[in-house]
Amino acid sequence: MLVINKGLVPVKAWTDRVESGCLEQAINISNLPFVVSHVALMPDTHQGYGMPIGGVAALDGYICPNMVGVDIGCGMIAFRTDIVDITQSQLEEIIRQAKRDIPVGFNHHSKSQYDEWPNGFDLGKSYGIPIISQEIGSAMNQLGTLGGGNHFVEIQRGDDGFIWLMIHSGSRNIGNKVATHYNEIAKEINKAAGYPIPPSYDLACLDINSQEGHEYSIAMHFCLEFAKKNRDLMMKRFYKAFQRVTGSSLITVSVNIHHNYAAGEEHFGKYVIVHRKGATKAEYGQLGIIPGSMGTSSYIVTGLGSEESFNSCSHGSGRVMSRAKCFTTIDVDEAYRSMEGIVFDGFMMNGKGKRKGLDEAPQAYKDIEDVMANQADLVRPFVKLKPLAVMKG
Repeated sequence: MLVINKGLVPVKAWTDRVESGCLEQAINISNLPFVVSHVALMPDTHQGYGMPIGGVAALDGYICPNMVGVDIGCGMIAFRTDIVDITQSQLEEIIRQAKRDIPVGFNHHSKSQYDEWPNGFDLGKSYGIPIISQEIGSAMNQLGTLGGGNHFVEIQRGDDGFIWLMIHSGSRNIGNKVATHYNEIAKEINKAAGYPIPPSYDLACLDINSQEGHEYSIAMHFCLEFAKKNRDLMMKRFYKAFQRVTGSSLITVSVNIHHNYAAGEEHFGKYVIVHRKGATKAEYGQLGIIPGSMGTSSYIVTGLGSEESFNSCSHGSGRVMSRAKCFTTIDVDEAYRSMEGIVFDGFMMNGKGKRKGLDEAPQAYKDIEDVMANQADLVRPFVKLKPLAVMKG
């Protein structure tokens, strides 16, 4: 573990190397007057907005929208199926159907998916939060959609002998709207208070007991529920296509977790608000998901309950370069070689003269095996997964 003492509390990193921008952001958090014990950086950490991706911090009585992030509730879902053998043609057929059933990028369903929301939902009340009321109509058309960037749908083979299905996605546009709205409110409150938190930190916080802090907490929890149901619906439709092609009839393991959220928890003898941005909860015995890149292994893990990490672990392998840098740095032929044997769309030219998907090539990410080795005290591998087919956002 790397320990940096440059703030009010230490920064503890589960990696040997932290990029300068990421470290600066972590030190900013360590200087907040209400931060508790230390700031934790997971082995996949890299620079984000305000707070590093792969960052974990506990605040005493405050909640920070930018320490949760714009994709509130972004996370993973994975199914272990009862299938042990699958052919190339079956993989291709399943992915073709997934493309028809699951809109990607900025696309959404033409009709509301309201009926897919379990137990119904009062669209008029919308939890009594104006920003939710404003966005809920369009959100219901986005329920069961993947989004873009690093979101994906995958079919994988586990070292347990079974075929697994995995999806990475979040709260879509409603999470972004909620995050942006309350971050602006927090900035105004910070300004009115004379900027006790420097604006350059981009870490304006809300008192959890204030009206604004209470509203954000309610809105955030709605977005967490939306993100979870979004993944549930996509997996329902993905598994239906998988069933039709393979004859599968049973799911033997199911995991659905968030990695962008804040939660009230007990740590170091104190009730605190733990912020995990690009980090997963890993209590002792808790199942988690740590994906690699679309060309490398992923892991289903069990948590070891490390208090030093606030019971957390990485949410993936973590980027090693910006998306823009990928287009000028990654060799296309090398990227194709790293995807050999995996069903995917390829790195096609887009309208801007760039090869679509190159910013998600395996070369854009850290080595997942190094990431796993660096958090051996946080999680234990349960199943190692090898990608067979992938659909990117």
